[in-house]
Amino acid sequence: MNQVVPMPGQELKAQELQRAFDAFNQVSLALTRSYQGLQGRVESLTAELAVANGELRRQFEEKEALSERLSLLLKALPAGVVVVDSAACVSEANPAAAQMFGQEMVGEGWPKLAHARLVATEAPDEWQLDSRRLSIVESPLDSAGGRILLIHDVTAAHGLKSDLERSQRLAAMGEMAASLAHQLRTPLAAALLYSANLGQAEIGDAARVRFASKATAQLKRLERLIQEVLLFARGESIGRDITPARLLLADAAQTVEPLFVDKGVSFRVACDAGDATVTGSRKALVGAVVNLLENALQACAANGEVALAATLVGGQLRIGVRDTGPGIAPAIQERVFEPFFTTSGYGTGLGLAIALGVARAHGGGMELNSIPGKGSEFVIVLPAQMVADRDY
Repeated sequence: MNQVVPMPGQELKAQELQRAFDAFNQVSLALTRSYQGLQGRVESLTAELAVANGELRRQFEEKEALSERLSLLLKALPAGVVVVDSAACVSEANPAAAQMFGQEMVGEGWPKLAHARLVATEAPDEWQLDSRRLSIVESPLDSAGGRILLIHDVTAAHGLKSDLERSQRLAAMGEMAASLAHQLRTPLAAALLYSANLGQAEIGDAARVRFASKATAQLKRLERLIQEVLLFARGESIGRDITPARLLLADAAQTVEPLFVDKGVSFRVACDAGDATVTGSRKALVGAVVNLLENALQACAANGEVALAATLVGGQLRIGVRDTGPGIAPAIQERVFEPFFTTSGYGTGLGLAIALGVARAHGGGMELNSIPGKGSEFVIVLPAQMVADRDY
């Protein structure tokens, strides 16, 4: 039997083919392993994605539930909530706000709506809407210029405040009844004495004129006392005048300047309040400042000095009256605002009490700074607005 001997070329091709098969098998094995690895990774990622989707779904459901709760809360709030966008249009408004204004508000321009319906009051953040009194607090909502307005109906609270102030005035009237009787008795007794002298036939014309003049002076003092008592008991009616601070100072200064010239006391006025305004009764506020100026004038000797100044600090207008008088002792400072309390033989002792009442009626108050021997300063503090602040 003859044996077939392969040719050298065929052996070479067989070896190359074997190597190719071996390489293919290795690559195939590597691909199989890579596929298995990718399959495992896909399964892992699928599981992770399922977990992430579940977490996102849970968060979405929580936010949806929170949004629903907030929506229900917004609808249930007794206070009005209005959202104004950067174009000053109402983008959202809860039912309470719509009920207050009696109309649908979404889509309306807030400045136009407010100008048409709201009327300014003496308080800077309170407005009159028909028979309602509203407190409106504004806060920025976003960087684009949006705002959120929180609107409270304070009609009942304002009524209670007015009733409380009236009750306080009546209580003060009861407490000062005895003092009032004494205050009335003194000028009345003097007037009766002078009037009795007028009936004496033996007195001359010069004495008769002198007694008549003194009787008239006592009666005028009595009239002024009664007027101030009535003013204190009734309380000054607070209007809705919007008055610049500089005009308040100018009105008060014009009233008292002749008195300062007559006594020889220097008088200076300085207003550093810019365009600040106050809302309320211009007459009452000017009267309160004049009361302080008259007291300062009485405290000063000739060649003394009184300064009237207004400054704006933290949204509050501070109207100060400073004198170079003898100052007020600490024990007396505690009583200077009491009705009928006075350390002089002139006046009724009601000027400071009335001034304090006017300041409180306008949402403010009064401060006293005094050092014995170095003069005194009375400061009326009032809520103020700039001209541009009240844009509705």
